[in-house]
Amino acid sequence: MIAAVPAPELLARARLLVAPELSASLVRELERITGRGAEPLADEVPGGGPLLCVGAALPGSVRAADRLLWFHSVNAGTDPLLAAGPWPAGALLTRTVGRMGERIAQYVVGWVLAECQAVPEYVDQHARAEWRRLPTELVAGQTALVYGTGRIGGAVAGLLRGCGVRTVGVARTARTGAPPSGFDRVIGAGEGAEAEELAGARWVVAALPSTGATEGFFGAGRFAAVRGVTFVNVGRGATVDLGALEGALRGGGVRRAVLDVLAEEPAAPDDPVWGLPRTVITSHSAGITADEDVAADFAACWEAVREGRRPGPAVDVERGY
Repeated sequence: MIAAVPAPELLARARLLVAPELSASLVRELERITGRGAEPLADEVPGGGPLLCVGAALPGSVRAADRLLWFHSVNAGTDPLLAAGPWPAGALLTRTVGRMGERIAQYVVGWVLAECQAVPEYVDQHARAEWRRLPTELVAGQTALVYGTGRIGGAVAGLLRGCGVRTVGVARTARTGAPPSGFDRVIGAGEGAEAEELAGARWVVAALPSTGATEGFFGAGRFAAVRGVTFVNVGRGATVDLGALEGALRGGGVRRAVLDVLAEEPAAPDDPVWGLPRTVITSHSAGITADEDVAADFAACWEAVREGRRPGPAVDVERGY
């Protein structure tokens, strides 16, 4: 369910509260966009009136005060916000995507090209002062399954397709008509075509949000269907059953894994995840949000709300995205 657009008279009276971790330059831009001064978003907010908040987390007192009009998340993923407690009834939730899709797409394609050019193996050889030619492969003509067909998944697919990769999107249900931009085909999760595409894929890219429906989504069943894929997770760590992934890595169904996200972050030095074979873990850094992303998406949302339109980055708090 997406909340209704706030009434103009309430928006005009709303106090702008910003998280203390936001940069001074971003706060000034938010003040310019809204035409009002910013106050700190803290555990206690003295005074009355409706609230417009910008940040990554919603303090419990504000959540329970029944005054929240609109919360704009500086992150693309809103699952931590929604998991922290019941979302205030009627409060609009929007999120920041910005150019994150481009950044994540570059991350994915960077790893794909590096793997095809045997970059990890050459780095290891260099450390041993070893001179030996290694086989490489072309990306063109191979298949990538991209789970998630929204703005981020579409950007990943588009950049891969530009390299000649056949891109298959996996959505909740199959799409009829022309596929979304970046995809050669879109199929439905759990449908017969998924197992067939998994068996023929060279790469599986996970760009799913964390919801009740996606927890452990990549489990033993899906990993049993692959035949030597590289698995790249740029979505959420909770969507992957790490035990099933380890089994597929050791069994050869997954030849390599690149994990930018984990269910528990940061991973402690003694976390068994560091011991997964042929796996690289990065620090949830594929799509770091920049201040200009926050400002641009908030400005677009502000314009839409002022005109009585539903903002594009509005979140369905029941679905979680």
